[in-house]
Amino acid sequence: MCPGPEGWRGLLSRCGTPGRLEGYGPLAVIDIGSNSVRLVVYERLTRAPTVLFNEKVLAGLGKGLAKTGRLAEASLAQALDAVRRFKHIADQCGSVGLHVLATAAAREAENGPPFVAELERICGVQVQVLTGADEARLAAYGIVAGVHDADGIAGDLGGGSLELVDIHGDTIGKGLTYPLGGIRLQEAAEGSIRKAERIAAQILDKSPVLGGLAGRSFYAVGGTWRSLAKLHMHQTDYPLRVMHNYAMPAEVALEFCREVGRGAVELLPRIETVSKQRRELLPFGAVVLAQIIRAGKPKNVVLSALGLREGHLYDLLSPEERARDPLLAAAEELGYLRSRSPRHTEETGPWTGAVFAALGLDETAEERRLRTAACLVADIGWRAHPDYRGSQSLNIISNAAFIGVDHPGRAYLALSNYYRHMGLVEDAVSPRLVQLAPPRLLARAKALGAAFRVAFILSAAMPGILPDVKVGRLAGRLTMDLPPHLADLDGEVLQRRFRQLAKLAGLDTEIRRA
Repeated sequence: MCPGPEGWRGLLSRCGTPGRLEGYGPLAVIDIGSNSVRLVVYERLTRAPTVLFNEKVLAGLGKGLAKTGRLAEASLAQALDAVRRFKHIADQCGSVGLHVLATAAAREAENGPPFVAELERICGVQVQVLTGADEARLAAYGIVAGVHDADGIAGDLGGGSLELVDIHGDTIGKGLTYPLGGIRLQEAAEGSIRKAERIAAQILDKSPVLGGLAGRSFYAVGGTWRSLAKLHMHQTDYPLRVMHNYAMPAEVALEFCREVGRGAVELLPRIETVSKQRRELLPFGAVVLAQIIRAGKPKNVVLSALGLREGHLYDLLSPEERARDPLLAAAEELGYLRSRSPRHTEETGPWTGAVFAALGLDETAEERRLRTAACLVADIGWRAHPDYRGSQSLNIISNAAFIGVDHPGRAYLALSNYYRHMGLVEDAVSPRLVQLAPPRLLARAKALGAAFRVAFILSAAMPGILPDVKVGRLAGRLTMDLPPHLADLDGEVLQRRFRQLAKLAGLDTEIRRA
């Protein structure tokens, strides 16, 4: 459609904002924690929420609370100033809803009620002062929302408390809260790491929740633990910088916690990658995590970027929306925003499934799920220069704000798209990224990339073509049937790419015009 005399600005004012999705939103959440006060504005209420704006202030509301029973005046003033700014930003973003959540510090302090009353006056909404059980439940919902088929114990470490809760699929157990938040433990131990270790051991050795952790995953939530994982990523030169679903074997995590827990934080390699405000609590977060590993004996530690706030959003969803696959929802949205034809990407899923069957490549349910997601984002790089579509698509997908996928799965999604643009070569790919995908998954990423190369040369990314092109297997040949109305699509490039695809299974090729 021609934009008309008013130009593109006039068109956009009528049609809405490009690059944004409609729905119930924006939605703002202010989280009043014992260490940080944070605003997150989400684009809309959905199964795979996208962050529109995110800011935090480390007000340290929980400092001194254990000794005085009160929130310090300086921390109160800093927190209230932050909330005034956050309320303004939430309104500025056009938020249709503002949710204010307060945790341990506001709940336990003698002067918590007047603080909450002032928050309500500033924000114009009721503040939800969460109990320890509420915190555990919402943190668990954050894991359910962001981890596909979670199975283990979720732990949310704040400044004032630690919440633990068992999770299996979308079923969560009873949550328990412990006085082991980073600030509280530091003050209770009077800054002594050894004393902090004794306190953590005394409390967690008796935890009935950790008794069910052996051989399962421990899902770590909270800023201090994310800072620990960030430091570990940089020290090991990890190929991704995506925190969500970053996994460490339990023995590796335990040794790293011991290193950090020795207390000489400023001497740690790559400590500059952690903000100075976070460093003080790192050893105490390490002490708590180390004791959880010792007491619970998990198989690994998995970091979650989703926690209480995202759990709250998940709690607001309808049962139908909760049942959606978060990875497929996020991939569908990204494909919708960036592809030439979202309908074409949807058609690519069944078509590549038929190709895999013809090649004799079996798939698990998880592999089919990953292939479907890869198809939904297979055309997001089309606006880039052809020489850079592969590397740009790989970077976007490997670092996208996807949930419901682990890091090997991210590698599969990114590499299949890279191969789709660049052919079955890895010249511009970090070897570390390739190593994230196990051999079986890497082989299927190459097969999918080769299938994409055939699909897009056939369809030019336009819908309605692939469903009419049948791929099968006959007498050692990979066959393609072109109906009469598509017979002219046959050509040298198509034949060459089809041969490359068939070669992966040791097959000859035959393109048949009906």
